[in-house]
Amino acid sequence: MADQPDTIVLIHGLWMTPRSWEHWKERYEGAGYKVLAPAWPGMEVEVEALNADPTPLETLNVDTIVDHYEGIIRGLDNPPIIMGHSFGGGFTQILLDRGLGAAGVGVAPATVKGVRDLPLSTLKSAAPLLAHPFKKYGGLDEKQFHYAFANTLSQEESNKIRERYAVPGPAEVLKEGAFANFMRHAAMSVNFKNADRAPMLFIAFSDDHIVPPKPIQHMAEKYTAVPVEYKEFPGRPHFPGVPGWEEVADYALTWAVDHASTKTAPPAGVAAE
Repeated sequence: MADQPDTIVLIHGLWMTPRSWEHWKERYEGAGYKVLAPAWPGMEVEVEALNADPTPLETLNVDTIVDHYEGIIRGLDNPPIIMGHSFGGGFTQILLDRGLGAAGVGVAPATVKGVRDLPLSTLKSAAPLLAHPFKKYGGLDEKQFHYAFANTLSQEESNKIRERYAVPGPAEVLKEGAFANFMRHAAMSVNFKNADRAPMLFIAFSDDHIVPPKPIQHMAEKYTAVPVEYKEFPGRPHFPGVPGWEEVADYALTWAVDHASTKTAPPAGVAAE
């Protein structure tokens, strides 16, 4: 249909870069969509370069990243479908809360303020960075990455994924997400009752250690003013590109297209009430 969105914006998560979306991007482009997968600011280099010099991560925080994506989205001719993985799924919620996007999809999305679940597997996954309060960034070794991102695969398969996709993560972003419920003006906040925002699909993976299904389900239940759906895929870990990713990608796109709003985004600097 002519009024359906023709652009998809993909937002990557912590310890990842836009490369993590490479298969999804190719599939969506093959379906005729314009697909943008911008990096977090300062991360516009290849994985190998960022691993060699991670200093651009030192100054990153949630507001800087979300404002970066807001500027990109407001520069588009029409509201796009916004899809985010992990922290990118948390950012997607904030962007929709600002009145942006025609539809949103959170793929194993990070939680926002107000969702109080903090599973032990989440703490264990984040511990390599949170346990060092003075570090400005940090990566995951092979064993840590396997537990956090690819626990349903063999160690050898996980190592290959880590080598191609993993980068250090900015500590400030992780702290702002992990401790959002203890911050009065947390950057990872949305208005769950905001009716002036696009619909959103929340996708969970049953074997995800970083963001298990329960917190995602509870988060989806908090949205009461707009269409929201929760969908769980069995037998999958946190990384969105493990075998069988096509089923997830196709479900996400079909839902977003079916539920897309054709509203116009508010002018720059005007947030939804």
